[in-house]
Amino acid sequence: MAAINLGNPEPMTLGPRRKTRQIRVGRIGVGSESQVSVQSMTTTKTTDINGTLQQIAELTAAGCDIVRVAVPTQDDADVLHIIAKKSQIPVIADIHFQPKYVFTAIEAGCAAVRVNPGNIRKFDDQVGAIARAASDAGVSLRIGVNAGSLDPRLLQKHGKATPEALVESAVWEASLFEEHDFHDFKISVKHHDPVVMVKTYRQLAERGNWPLHLGVTEAGPAFQGTIKSAAAFGILLAEGIGDTIRVSLSAPPVEEVKVGLQLLQSLGLREKKLEIVSCPSCGRAQVDVYTLAEDVTEGLKDVQFPLRVAVMGCVVNGPGEAREADLGVASGNGKGQIFVKGEVIRTVPEADIVETLIAEARRIADEQGLESGEATVLTP
Repeated sequence: MAAINLGNPEPMTLGPRRKTRQIRVGRIGVGSESQVSVQSMTTTKTTDINGTLQQIAELTAAGCDIVRVAVPTQDDADVLHIIAKKSQIPVIADIHFQPKYVFTAIEAGCAAVRVNPGNIRKFDDQVGAIARAASDAGVSLRIGVNAGSLDPRLLQKHGKATPEALVESAVWEASLFEEHDFHDFKISVKHHDPVVMVKTYRQLAERGNWPLHLGVTEAGPAFQGTIKSAAAFGILLAEGIGDTIRVSLSAPPVEEVKVGLQLLQSLGLREKKLEIVSCPSCGRAQVDVYTLAEDVTEGLKDVQFPLRVAVMGCVVNGPGEAREADLGVASGNGKGQIFVKGEVIRTVPEADIVETLIAEARRIADEQGLESGEATVLTP
């Protein structure tokens, strides 16, 4: 069979990116000139150097672009230089309460530092020194404003963490850095309520061209947090707002990366890798679609090239969807027709569908020369 012309057409997006200032977090560009990046945060104690580096390696393998590590104590600050040096992706130090850790993180070679103006003691008085140190080291910053740790003065003024309060905090702190001619920072204004979060980022986007880090803070367990983040990010990214994202889940951080990447792929902001098209099943289904789709997804989970796979359970929509995919199956009466780029190549028993699809995916990868790390397909 001739080589299959794989790959999706030029992705469609819902709107142009908002023009923002370009900064760098290590080797990763953040701003409208760069693709939207995906971040996560380690859950290990930072002083557990091996455990933290292992988790960073897992995040890197999952596709994470930037990782943040917590620095709540002097012991954590003291090991930053090791983690920053050995991490495969840029490291951001997450600083609260103690401004001295900001300087330690900069000296340690971290790619960026996240500062929370709402809970760092006399933060405004430290801005000049932080700006000079960061500028001299070529380190960028994130001004991270959170609803849960907003400056008490703003809470008193606005009554609660309203969009106006969050934006006022962010704009004020941005202006302090800009007074010192420091512009290498991005801003986040996080809230646990997606509606408040969306309104806040919309208002902030109107106030300046700062690159924005999107996040729904304390979003909740995996299912709830995924829904909240998908709703909020989908709205904002469709409006061109957002330059880097973190999906905050009460789940292993690798799951945050998977959700974040899938969100960006779904919106046409990242090249799609594996995409499973499967029917929800109904009374017409003549095979166990749930199990079939899960097994195919598991078997192809390490695919690292654009591949749309249709797993269909009946003869109504099955052949059409399978024909439109790179690889697909239309199932019925205990067997499945296997499609490759619109052509039926064979019919196999239901028990052989998963194995056949995985074998065809491997053959396609081989024919395209996508081997040794460029494409991986699990063996059944």
